[in-house]
Amino acid sequence: MKTLTGNLESIAEETRRYFAAKDAAREKALRLSREIIRLSSQAIRAVHRQDYDHAGRLLSSATEVLRDVSQSLKAHEDLLHSAIFHDAQKELAEGYTTLAMVTGRPLPEPGALEVTPAAYLNGLGEAVGEIRRYLLDGLRRGDMSRSEELLSAMDDIYSVLITMDFPEALTGGLRRTTDMVRGVLERTRGDLTMAASQKELEAKLQDFANSQKRPSA
Repeated sequence: MKTLTGNLESIAEETRRYFAAKDAAREKALRLSREIIRLSSQAIRAVHRQDYDHAGRLLSSATEVLRDVSQSLKAHEDLLHSAIFHDAQKELAEGYTTLAMVTGRPLPEPGALEVTPAAYLNGLGEAVGEIRRYLLDGLRRGDMSRSEELLSAMDDIYSVLITMDFPEALTGGLRRTTDMVRGVLERTRGDLTMAASQKELEAKLQDFANSQKRPSA
């Protein structure tokens, strides 16, 4: 006898195959996204060690993994907007932009990095924190040679981020990143001002000490 649900099992089987394929794609994306984050984090650490070639190689490897994820999710494009994949793109953008600023190169564009604009801007904001760390490392070594240049770059980034007045759902939490950048910028400006004043005072004291050593006429 024919029933109203006679084709239900075939529908269920097709649905199971769909979800099985989607679940497999999701698990792969999660694993590879964590790999992108790991490689990008290692690259940033290499930048702080001034091992720029190694940092570049790590970021290139992370880009290859990113492409693998994107290819794997072509049939499940909704997963491309998952939080973990956004974080992976953000970390990759942070690594590339940190390396660019520290080495004095132009910033790479979002399209060149194959990341979304939202991930790029959040990564760029996070890079400001890494530049602060780079500047503080320089201060500890007594090196202020690039302080003004990098502080200006941090200020430029903040000036752009505050113009991105769009819903958080579109920008991936950019408002929170922008608030963080403002705090980092203010603290860094204060630290550099204090260091410059201290350096100027030390120079004056040294000049005074040297003048006291000169024989009187």
